[in-house]
Amino acid sequence: MLSLLTVLENGDAIETANIGREGAFGLFAAMYSRASFNRCIVQLEGHTVRCPIELLQHEFDSSEHVRNLLVSYSETLLSQVQQTVACNAMHSTEERICRWLLMMHDRAEGAVLPYTHEFLSQILGANRKSVTLAAQSMQAAGLISYRRGTIQVLDRPGLETASCECYAIVKQRFDAFLQPPTTAVRSQLQ
Repeated sequence: MLSLLTVLENGDAIETANIGREGAFGLFAAMYSRASFNRCIVQLEGHTVRCPIELLQHEFDSSEHVRNLLVSYSETLLSQVQQTVACNAMHSTEERICRWLLMMHDRAEGAVLPYTHEFLSQILGANRKSVTLAAQSMQAAGLISYRRGTIQVLDRPGLETASCECYAIVKQRFDAFLQPPTTAVRSQLQ
């Protein structure tokens, strides 16, 4: 799982999107021959595939299917960026932590998450005290368990209820992206 970070002049950074096995990093370079304008860090270990940019550019230029796929994914990722911006500006620290933990929980397939309060405060652009108070409240409510840099989701439905609408909106958009259009399924059956 990767996090896309926007880095400010003073070195502070905030996550604006994250990418799991459904996506890719560096697509704008393939589509438009430009360098990435984000920093990308690995959040959770896993298997990745690395592809030479020249090969991806060739496929983008020569295959309508690949071009449609990359553009569709880019639109889906942009919707996540936009929702994250709105969430960071409008929702409480607890709601934002719930949203973020749900996204990580999806990608980690229920595993224990290796995150500290300090890390959460940095990735969410919140102060550490607010993160600690929110995490204590979430633990007291039985939603999560945390200790020494590990967080475990105990009550996923409760966490979804405690989250703002942003998690569900982004999840719905990614689910739609991952669902092949009926025309694609129909053409494979013929």
